[in-house]
Amino acid sequence: MKKWIVMALTCLFSLPSWAGDFTPEQGEQYQSVDLARSPNKQVIEFFSFYCPHCAAFEQEYKIPQKVRSGLPEGAEFVQYHVNFLGRQSENLSRAWAFANVSNTTREVEDALFTATQAGKINSMDDIRQVFIDAGVSAESFDSGINSFAVNGWVNQQNQAFEQYKQQIEGVPAFFVNGNQKLLVEGFKFDLSDEKGLEQFAKHYAQTVLYLLNN
Repeated sequence: MKKWIVMALTCLFSLPSWAGDFTPEQGEQYQSVDLARSPNKQVIEFFSFYCPHCAAFEQEYKIPQKVRSGLPEGAEFVQYHVNFLGRQSENLSRAWAFANVSNTTREVEDALFTATQAGKINSMDDIRQVFIDAGVSAESFDSGINSFAVNGWVNQQNQAFEQYKQQIEGVPAFFVNGNQKLLVEGFKFDLSDEKGLEQFAKHYAQTVLYLLNN
């Protein structure tokens, strides 16, 4: 557990920013992992609402949005919540499954990040209120949170983590086409420089899309 927390808290750090043209390189920005290549083009992100860097990826750098907007036809982008950070992780994973099943991820994602980062998620009731505040009816949440479809998505999420867990040192963790892993330490940038952060986000998304097409 300590390993997961340390890696999650140190997955981003300040280094000199990139200069000039950028081309992703094996062993620098990504590496092959000992897993089967997916039959279809696919991006998987493992994340946690407890992870501040996951929140930054989503809310500040908007990397998932950049990836999603550049996906080639037929490609899939799936985000799976992990259970190894924070006391309410399993409830948040189930809530994320419900959001996917009910097509409300865009409505609740930022709110779940904000509430969790602020220490306001202490029970499923707190999570339920986030959904209600985002416009999901109490009836829909209550009838859906433990539904067959949500249970299936929870199982899918857990199985994906079991498949990739030997390759996950911390979150956020991105995998492309099943057998390519993004190396966050390979993206050098300056945390104090706005242009450096923009460049980091651009290069990260570019690498994901580059691997999708190669």
